Amino acid sequence: MNQAEQDNHWLKQTLNLSQAAVDAGNHPFGALLVIDNKQVLKAENTVNSCHDATRHAEMNLVSQACQNLSESQRKEAVLYTSTEPCAMCAGAIYWSGIKQVVYACSGSELNDIAGKSLICHSEDVFTGAVNPPSVRSTQSQLLIEQACEQHKKYWIEDWSCL
Repeated sequence: MNQAEQDNHWLKQTLNLSQAAVDAGNHPFGALLVIDNKQVLKAENTVNSCHDATRHAEMNLVSQACQNLSESQRKEAVLYTSTEPCAMCAGAIYWSGIKQVVYACSGSELNDIAGKSLICHSEDVFTGAVNPPSVRSTQSQLLIEQACEQHKKYWIEDWSCL
């Protein structure tokens, strides 16, 4: 499997986690951590169920990673997420030492759909940082569309989320 195929495989799993978050009454975001092309941790958004605005999927995942993985393991990890990390999550990713982030739906796309985003791209958070993580979007237009479709369904079509 080449890198693009690996990315797509793991990003599909984040979309499943995103749907699981919605099914549990939360916002549509999912993330997982991969080391040596093996999933080691996963998390979904729990903002509503925990009554805590900081319980984004990436924050939940970073907390698990810091508690369960060594610094050297985190440096080898790739964080896959259904949507580009917000500024808060990007900061936590940086401080955790995770070195790569791959996402499907961009922050700009989310803002176009939901209109409720603080637009600050992950790369902007890392400007000036020493040894920042690499951040990239999937090259799969289909996965981008699927991730955006989850957000459209949640933020536009499902009025119960408002």
